[in-house]
Amino acid sequence: MTKRIAALIFIFFCTSVAWMILGATISYRTYNADEELHSRVASTWGTEQSQAPPSAHYSVPEPVTVTKTVNGETVETTKLRERPVNVPLESSSVNAAFHYDPRQKGLLWYSTYHVAFDGKFDFRNPSDREQNVVFSFPLPAEKAQYDDLNFSLNGQPLELSHDKNFVSATATLPAGGQGELSVHYLSQGLDRWTYSFGESVNQVRNFRLDVSTNFQDYDFASNSLSPTNEQKHRGGADLTWQYKDLVSGYPIALVMPQKLQPGPIAERISFFAPVSLFFFFFLLFILCTVRGIDLHPMHYFFLACTFFSFHVLLAYLADHISIHVAFVICSAVSIFLLVSYLRRVVNPRFAVRVAGLIQLIYLVLFSYAFFFEGFTGLAITIGAILTLFIVMQMTATVRWSEKLTVKPA
Repeated sequence: MTKRIAALIFIFFCTSVAWMILGATISYRTYNADEELHSRVASTWGTEQSQAPPSAHYSVPEPVTVTKTVNGETVETTKLRERPVNVPLESSSVNAAFHYDPRQKGLLWYSTYHVAFDGKFDFRNPSDREQNVVFSFPLPAEKAQYDDLNFSLNGQPLELSHDKNFVSATATLPAGGQGELSVHYLSQGLDRWTYSFGESVNQVRNFRLDVSTNFQDYDFASNSLSPTNEQKHRGGADLTWQYKDLVSGYPIALVMPQKLQPGPIAERISFFAPVSLFFFFFLLFILCTVRGIDLHPMHYFFLACTFFSFHVLLAYLADHISIHVAFVICSAVSIFLLVSYLRRVVNPRFAVRVAGLIQLIYLVLFSYAFFFEGFTGLAITIGAILTLFIVMQMTATVRWSEKLTVKPA
């Protein structure tokens, strides 16, 4: 009996080492390719977007005295230089509609989205004369695509010019007059969308941002402004940020939902597998000892292989199909291997009602607990306590000195 227990411990140790190697392989496949895959997604879809409000200015001539030395004499000349004067932004009314459309690459999901942007910005000419005002609008990302880009002032389309990551146009504002700049575009982004008021603390007047989404599992980045009104409905959510006179250095940052990542899930399940196998071996050994079923260590070795088949199949199936579908397939394959094997070793009833049920609990259900973020440890702890209770009640009257004594052949 001692040699048999030692053999089981050796099998358990070797299988645990195999799981550690498998988990390390999954981790390498997941995170080593993440940077490359992230760049590929960004190059074909777009990067994170950070939208800033437009700015406007006009130029006024200003005399400047230039001093230089000619033949040992100091000569002063006066030249005219254009000095920019900012046109204040009186109010902003922005609408942004988001459609969540994630993409899977390898063992990771990437949170890609479509955005439809509509903004109306009121500017006021502070001077007492008509001015040619240059309106500049920063695009939210350098590596992105923009469709249906419209730029108009008081309903009149403006001719655009491009300079790096800005689009600009020139229009005339009368003395003391106001102009409503309208901007519209369709674009795509990755991970998050930000509306920034500037790098430092800024004052924002009469600002309103309305965001509509087709999802509800959004989040807000750290050090960002929360919405002043939030309503969730069946098709998504409606969020509003409205301020009359805001002074803040924080942006508005909407974080897209994060889908269940196949790679990290498969990695954590693989690293946890020795715990599942320990409970399986422990309970199966107790039941076989109590019932007088003679299972050789080689039988336990093949049973450990049925456990390992679940994890190795999940590791290489999850990057081709849904992680949930892959989990169901791997569970069915593993249980089929175990039941079909023990059906011939012991009997069909023991294989299905005892060993199959134990594997379903400690392999399938314990592994599925990793799909519920934050409840994994609690679920496994409750399962372990229930196992201990059942085993203690089942073996309370067993005479272990007789059961563990090797009888002569």
